[in-house]
Amino acid sequence: IFEMYEDGLHEVENPSEIFLGEREKNISGSVVAASIEGSRAVLFEVQALVTPSNFGNPQRVATGFDYRRLSILLAVLEKRAGLRLSAFNVFLNMAGGLKIDDPAVDLAVCCAIASSYKDKPVQKDFVAIGEVGLGGEIRSVGHIEKRISEANKLGFSNIVVSSNNVKSIKQNAIKIIDMKNIVSVINYIFD
Repeated sequence: IFEMYEDGLHEVENPSEIFLGEREKNISGSVVAASIEGSRAVLFEVQALVTPSNFGNPQRVATGFDYRRLSILLAVLEKRAGLRLSAFNVFLNMAGGLKIDDPAVDLAVCCAIASSYKDKPVQKDFVAIGEVGLGGEIRSVGHIEKRISEANKLGFSNIVVSSNNVKSIKQNAIKIIDMKNIVSVINYIFD
């Protein structure tokens, strides 16, 4: 990742710090995600805004994230987690202008939507890593060690991953919370 200056392009040593630099803490709808870009892990903010719809068809807007994937995750949240999102507008943004197609971001997207829907912020040291299946299950993802290492390097100590990923994690310095489904994650965050 490069940044343009007057004298040309300069390499960004730690892009995660830049993507999280303007993150507001203690605000609903904001969750940190870990993605793999090329061969390195990058942390960034997933932002969601859920508002009541005054019209018949609620809006679904996604910036930097696949619109169809957002529709699937909203259906999973409605069916499996009991969040009645069908009467609400949902706006989703990958902060920093990132375009993400990594399924490991699904869990952060779901947590950000739930946070905005309930209007309750998640813990400031929280990172969500996992793919969300149609049954609401949290599925394992690749490069879990790289993702956790990057989160640890930036001071995050409360990381939620799939129960299936825990077997391959060798680090014990931070708090790894293993979850099987989206309902247990939402209950963990807000109870």
